Amino acid sequence: MTYGGDDGRRRMPPRPPQPPARPRQQQRAQMMPLPGRGQSPYDARTRPMGARGEAPPPPPGPPRQDPPEYGGQQPRPRRRRRWSVGKILMTLLIVFVLFLAGVWAYLEFTINRVDAIGDYSGRPAAASGTNWLIVGSDSRQGLSAADEERLATGDSGEAGGQRTDTIMIAHIPDNSTKPTLLSLPRDSQVKIPGHGTSKINAAFALGGPKLLVQTVEQATGLRMDHYAEIGFGGFANIVDAIGGVDMCIDKDMNDPMTGIDIKAGCQKLDGRSALGFVRMRHADATPRSDLDRVANQRKFIGALVSQIASPGTLLNPFDFFPLLGSAPDALTMDTGDHVHNLVGLAIAMRGISSDGVTTTTMPITDASAQHWDKKKSGQLFDALKNDTEVPPDVVMH
Repeated sequence: MTYGGDDGRRRMPPRPPQPPARPRQQQRAQMMPLPGRGQSPYDARTRPMGARGEAPPPPPGPPRQDPPEYGGQQPRPRRRRRWSVGKILMTLLIVFVLFLAGVWAYLEFTINRVDAIGDYSGRPAAASGTNWLIVGSDSRQGLSAADEERLATGDSGEAGGQRTDTIMIAHIPDNSTKPTLLSLPRDSQVKIPGHGTSKINAAFALGGPKLLVQTVEQATGLRMDHYAEIGFGGFANIVDAIGGVDMCIDKDMNDPMTGIDIKAGCQKLDGRSALGFVRMRHADATPRSDLDRVANQRKFIGALVSQIASPGTLLNPFDFFPLLGSAPDALTMDTGDHVHNLVGLAIAMRGISSDGVTTTTMPITDASAQHWDKKKSGQLFDALKNDTEVPPDVVMH
């Protein structure tokens, strides 16, 4: 485009000012790739074998997405559930109940059983309360020669067959009357069905538990509901299982027949000493012979039952589990008896040491303890049949 100036000449329009030119930079020289070293069209898809360097980057993935928002806020993390006090107590209660059920089932299926109680012609009728026949036998079953020597059981051949060192009747009333633990002297002369008159403990040797139960029922007129038996070894094992039994001994007891020596004073009797204590009748401390022995037996049973049932034994695993392990082998019950029957007996007998149980020996006519006083014995049996208090004048210690 042109325009005319003042002088009439055609002139070009003025150019706008141009920015200063940048100095030209020298282009760097690039070396041509050597033959065989240049890029290949396959480089973008694969990597030559044996080639060094980084692998090609992975193909781009989908774009990262943020978690969805709810109401403009991020979702709260899930809170961990906390155990409340009620849930903890409920869990402990369930565990305790399951533990008791396991112990109950274990004892129910492992305690020894024997057919001791049965019907027969002329058997006494059932009366008030519940009667247990408790027997301590001189059975050495399961004892080695070393055990017999350690426990001072004596010569088994001299016993003339298995006999009973202890015969007791435990009466549990149905009312508020105190329970009764009655000892029957083992030399008592009674009629043994089918064998004439003899010492009551001979019935066990002649016909076992069943004949003994029948003999006691016929002699006392009391119907036996349950039967429990423990032998020498089982008795000592139970005492040792709970770490011994605390007893207070009035006089020194030294039995020349067994070699058992127990000093006077309060002490803890182990299985060997306890067995000697309940069997001792030839010491100066037992001038009444069998009468003193049965009195000591009742005294020890009271201490033993109280200690077994104490929290210190039941809550101590070092006492409870050894006791649990020794009980099935030590105890024998009738086939119709169950663990809950045994628990009821233990609860009733706990009061022996606190005068909550009437303890007595069968009224006798002389120190030989062979003959029962008929009049006083009749009064005693009537009280047990009717769940009434035993007359004080027939109680014999």
